[in-house]
Amino acid sequence: MRVVVFVKATVDSEAGHPATGDLLEAMGRYNEELIAAGIMQGGDGLKPSSLGKRVAFDGDTRTVIDGPFAETKELVAGYWLWQVKDMDEAVAWVKRCPNPMPGPSEIEIRPVYELEDFDYAMTPEADEIHARNKAALEGR
Repeated sequence: MRVVVFVKATVDSEAGHPATGDLLEAMGRYNEELIAAGIMQGGDGLKPSSLGKRVAFDGDTRTVIDGPFAETKELVAGYWLWQVKDMDEAVAWVKRCPNPMPGPSEIEIRPVYELEDFDYAMTPEADEIHARNKAALEGR
């Protein structure tokens, strides 16, 4: 099962406070463990939302919204993409994570939809398109 693990933003991360050397070392060692265990498929930290944009959709209309965005507790400051056997394994790995922020913080784990989850609606044409996309991504 694939999961995305979100490091939730805090006032410090939204202010753009740089990480300490100690935290960078601890997170680097943690990532090494994830990689060695075959768990980590990708991940990065994100810059503050003040540097981001949102695009709001309403029918054919697209509206660009400049950051910063309100409700820091709803924002993401970083993420990992993991391959785990189940949610319990993901939780166990998150519990081993160094605190990613200087103060209190949260990490959220969300399962990723797989194409098989949409078998009920998959048409032969959609199946072919998704197979081509998967092959193209694997061939990068």
